[in-house]
Amino acid sequence: MSALNLDRETALRIALASRALPGINITDLIGVLMERLGSPLTTEALSRITVTHLKTGLGSVDGEEDGEDIGIGLDAMKLAVRILWGETGEEGNIPVAPTYADELPDSIRVAISSNNGTMLDGHFGSCLRYLVYQVSPQAIRLVDVRSSIEADIADDRNSFRATLIKDCPIAYMVSIGGPAAAKVIHTGIYPIKKPEGGEAEAVLQALQTAMVTSPPPWLSKILGVSQQQRLKNYRGDSADDE
Repeated sequence: MSALNLDRETALRIALASRALPGINITDLIGVLMERLGSPLTTEALSRITVTHLKTGLGSVDGEEDGEDIGIGLDAMKLAVRILWGETGEEGNIPVAPTYADELPDSIRVAISSNNGTMLDGHFGSCLRYLVYQVSPQAIRLVDVRSSIEADIADDRNSFRATLIKDCPIAYMVSIGGPAAAKVIHTGIYPIKKPEGGEAEAVLQALQTAMVTSPPPWLSKILGVSQQQRLKNYRGDSADDE
């Protein structure tokens, strides 16, 4: 995208709009926009796009010259146009992270790949955002919500995503490809695939249990203490108790 000299706002609108159009990638959409609007592509130029422009242009991409049977749907094209106009974007069922006055002791930070609300329902390489939780044996706190849409305009999408959550030693996702997993691990993140997904807090409750009772070796390493010591800390035992 850098070769097109797109400014950040224009690039993000195009990236978001492409996600609203099933089967249409950013390259396809840029081609249609260039054909209909000319160059350069700017936010001002995007404000001139219409549903008819998309219908005809995307029909040609799909091999349907009349644009009547492209399998995308009118509602999706209307949404894409609004996104390109700057009227809508990632609004919707996005959770808001509360502000906490205190830090959560004895906790670790965990990223959840998400597309909707507080659900674990995203693939690492395509989810809309990462929900960042602070997890201790006693509490689960949502501390940040990080949009990943800018990854779509990055030179290396997987590296961008891994860097975005590099402060989280654990990340959950519905799925992740081999090359992406390698970059995640290289960044110091332990990826956990959970194909069935689920509510984030339910997933993290299982992690809580493992933190206290039977952490596997990779989790013990992240926690930085032995299982025996962690059990003592959790129960409030002292080193002298018998």
